[in-house]
Amino acid sequence: MAPAAGRWAPGLWRACNWLMAAFFALAALVQVNDPDAQLWMVVYMIPAALSLLVGLNPLVTGNFIWKSVSTIHILVCIVWAVSLACHLWLHSQQNILHEEEGRELFGLVIITVWMSLCHSSSKNPAGGRIQLATAVVVTLLPFISWIYIYINKEMRSSWPTHCKTVI
Repeated sequence: MAPAAGRWAPGLWRACNWLMAAFFALAALVQVNDPDAQLWMVVYMIPAALSLLVGLNPLVTGNFIWKSVSTIHILVCIVWAVSLACHLWLHSQQNILHEEEGRELFGLVIITVWMSLCHSSSKNPAGGRIQLATAVVVTLLPFISWIYIYINKEMRSSWPTHCKTVI
């Protein structure tokens, strides 16, 4: 049974990377009317490009430039996420998805988790079963969340205008 599972694992890993590249590109696109759009577009386009490269060639994660860019981006996102989490801890007045910083925090966490999965795949491009299962879950969660938020208009009611008017 394991050899059969091993045959589809590389294709599934590539598909997850293509979907995450699409998600990150969409996340960059919806920043267009955000007050700090340029910053967030770069934050999302870096993992979009890195994920696309992994989807095209999973062995790219062993490349020095790919590893360096992903490592720096992961570290920046971690530091930024910790600062946002501290801010939310001290100042949050409602559900963190209703706070702009909370949504930004979730974006940074998704980037960090995905880039960490990709980064750790350099030794085994298709990953082990647990890594691949984690990749599938992480790939599906942003899309399911977006659909849920899109359907749930009440959730978006307290958001600032720039968050309501895109997609």
